[in-house]
Amino acid sequence: MKNIFCRGFLSLAFTLVAAATSFAQTKPLKIGENLPENVWSTPLQLVNHSQKTITLNQDKDKLILLDFWATWCSSCLLNFPKMEELQKQFGDKIKILAVTDQSRVVLEKFFATTNGKRYDKTISVADDKMFHQLFPHKGVPYIVWIKDGKLLNTTDSDQVTATAISEIIENKQSSLQTVTQIDKTRPLLLSENYDFEMNTVLQSYIFFSKGRIRALDYGTWFHRDKGKTYGRQFTNKSLMEIYSSIGYELFEQKGDVLSVKRFINTVKKPSDIDFNTNITNKETDAKLYSIDFIVPKAQSDSLYSKMLSFINENTPYTVSLEKRVTPCLVLKRTSGKDKIASKGGILIDGFLKTPSVMQNATLAYMISALNANNNTSSLPIIDETGYKGNVDLHFSNVKDLKTLQKELAQYDLALEQTERLLLMLVIKDKGSEKREVQSWK
Repeated sequence: MKNIFCRGFLSLAFTLVAAATSFAQTKPLKIGENLPENVWSTPLQLVNHSQKTITLNQDKDKLILLDFWATWCSSCLLNFPKMEELQKQFGDKIKILAVTDQSRVVLEKFFATTNGKRYDKTISVADDKMFHQLFPHKGVPYIVWIKDGKLLNTTDSDQVTATAISEIIENKQSSLQTVTQIDKTRPLLLSENYDFEMNTVLQSYIFFSKGRIRALDYGTWFHRDKGKTYGRQFTNKSLMEIYSSIGYELFEQKGDVLSVKRFINTVKKPSDIDFNTNITNKETDAKLYSIDFIVPKAQSDSLYSKMLSFINENTPYTVSLEKRVTPCLVLKRTSGKDKIASKGGILIDGFLKTPSVMQNATLAYMISALNANNNTSSLPIIDETGYKGNVDLHFSNVKDLKTLQKELAQYDLALEQTERLLLMLVIKDKGSEKREVQSWK
């Protein structure tokens, strides 16, 4: 019996090694190419399924959707209920299978958490190597469509709809837009042939587009060298998100801090530049912008000012940093007594909670928290205490300005309304400057 068991075990081991070696030599598939035959018979490790492994052999004649995901990807998780409903709707006509290269242990631990339990009906391939090699990608969620044993398409998850599935099952003209993910670490859409040029150095580069690029995520990227940022990339962002990031950098260069209370937006249709990018539809997708802006490394200090000037030149809006007399709240000390000095200890920055505790933190942190929203006051708040050390502050309630002022008083601190010449980020429609001049005549 022992010899039979050993022979059987060795046979299985050699089979698995052979399969692994086979896929180690497999090249990524192109659209229209057949999947290797051994894909259909290779055991797939599963979680949230009565069987620990399955093969796709019985699903070979179905429309198969591989939904690549990861436990840290919130978009992937939010996508699961839709996938489950589509699987129920189309039944045996399709096979939707979640796939991740994370291990079974990691997945089982995740699905045992409070958040994970919401998705513990999702059957997923674990510890995948085969599909990741056949269908390489740089981000998730990422959907691979397989029909008649061939790679039909690769898309983002938004395109997985009942209409799109019906078109393919019924052999109609497909409305799917192929997504081949773009490498964000290099200049956007710069031909890869450029990389073969040995004797040239990219000095500057600008890419600017309007409308969602499905091959890119909603995000940002930095081009850096030796700690200096000489390029900045924003992908699928609203103009307001781009303005905010650039403005933050420009304010910092001037020794100031940008907050939502330092914006003056006079645009006639604010929703054209400022909207929720988490809501994806044709209307919002059309208003998204992507930009990759690179300057010579020696000019890295001028990156953000040049980037803003370029955007101003190529959009219907102008954005500028201007000093304006502005109503605001000023934090001041009301006595020479030091009632706020920190006694040390672990940093606690739980400001704006109830009760609020700031321990061994800076006043700058409190000011930043107050300026992050309009809950306490819509006026900008600035610090004129001159206090440099860390502080300990304990408040029972900071839900409105009056109660905050009352509780600050116990530390000999006051928030007083006044006016100051403040640096502001001003956003206008192009041509509004001329209208303003005419209105003064």
